[in-house]
Amino acid sequence: MSSAPTFDRIKVDKVSCVQGEVTMLAPTSLTVKSGENIAILGENGAGKTTFLRVLTGNLAPTTGTVTLDGQPIDERDHATRRVIAPLIGPVAGYRDLTVGDHLILIDQTWGGDRDGAGERIAAVLNRLDILRFGNRFLSELSSGQRQLVELAMVLLRPSALLVLDEPEQRLDEGRRALLGEVLRERVAAGGSVVWVCHDKELAKTTATRTVHFPQGA
Repeated sequence: MSSAPTFDRIKVDKVSCVQGEVTMLAPTSLTVKSGENIAILGENGAGKTTFLRVLTGNLAPTTGTVTLDGQPIDERDHATRRVIAPLIGPVAGYRDLTVGDHLILIDQTWGGDRDGAGERIAAVLNRLDILRFGNRFLSELSSGQRQLVELAMVLLRPSALLVLDEPEQRLDEGRRALLGEVLRERVAAGGSVVWVCHDKELAKTTATRTVHFPQGA
């Protein structure tokens, strides 16, 4: 596998998104530095998910710019995809593949050596306490179990920055605590995280910085 991806900073400068007469995201700026764990808080309709899509290069802003170490961000660009691992919305899975099959596909797509694939996949599943679901199909999982499997998918691939949209949704209190541990470990190991969160206590105990999007932002 190639060397781990890194970045210095991502700069979001006065980005906004307007669709027709609807403002999806008012002008917003944020700088994400390597090693940060930023939780974005705010009510529904504040533009948080739209912001994540702009941050990852999935959605072009109406105004403003987003740069990765000075270069424009575009999810179609290999440099962007190598640095950023997003989980924004449900993952489109394959009905005939098991959880383990999906993870093998992801591991091999991102350059994992075949000999170590099983060990890497088992480690991720075990850390999220879902190793026992490796032979199940996605359709056989509860909503909370599937949420953790989708998190495993982004944790498995090499990246420097995780971008997650409400990863705590559909998780019970114990699994939310586990999520917090995993995100803190990610940063302690040299990674970075930007995530939207509706659980203020989880954000407080997990993030190194919180950003609040006001209603209508």
